Amino acid sequence: MQTPLEIIYSVLAGLPFVLFIANFLPSFFSKKLADKIPKVYLAIMLRGLKAYLSQYIDLSAAEELMLSQLLEVRTYDKKARLTDIGETELYLNFVLSGMLRKYFFRGKEEIITHITPEGSILASGTSFFTKQPSKFIVEAIEPTIVASLNHDNLEKILSSSPKWERAGRLLVQDFFLDKEYWLLDSIRYTPRERFLHLMKERPDLLQRVPQKYLASYLNIKPETFSRLKHLMLSKKKSVPAKK
Repeated sequence: MQTPLEIIYSVLAGLPFVLFIANFLPSFFSKKLADKIPKVYLAIMLRGLKAYLSQYIDLSAAEELMLSQLLEVRTYDKKARLTDIGETELYLNFVLSGMLRKYFFRGKEEIITHITPEGSILASGTSFFTKQPSKFIVEAIEPTIVASLNHDNLEKILSSSPKWERAGRLLVQDFFLDKEYWLLDSIRYTPRERFLHLMKERPDLLQRVPQKYLASYLNIKPETFSRLKHLMLSKKKSVPAKK
């Protein structure tokens, strides 16, 4: 007979992929880390990966099992670096919980190219695919858990079936489209428009991400970002509350 916690766990997880990974946590974590992260929470987080992949592929039970056997779940403290400049990127990382940033240095200035919350993938891509030293740093903005896939295992998955190969092609296509849209927006929109767009799409970032990081990501001077934020908050305060 299942305990109440096991029943809740089964209902919340409800996926072969999630159940398999949660049951085999000791193979991914040290005992110390496994004890700190309840299985039920990891199972819920891993559902996000299944949901993300469902945009590109309808996984069978066998395909879920194969993927779960090749993934590594890794944890990082705030400001810990997953990849440093000069290192070779070993993994594609799906953010299960937390947030990452990717940046490089121009002189002493940090130039942030990506801010990646849970439900998205991040890596030093050029290094990962060419196996050359990374020119970027990938770093945790807050305590973060990622599900990671190394290069060999990615190749193993993509070559396992035409369905997986098509999913990989669609995923890469979306990466290129997102990057092109981001580049276009950074050129055609004013700093104010870029700020307002981010606040409309991801207002939670103001509470989770340091202001200087957001300013760098939007290619806005920190003082300009601070002024725009102040104006936005002032407008909100001046709007009368609805009765």
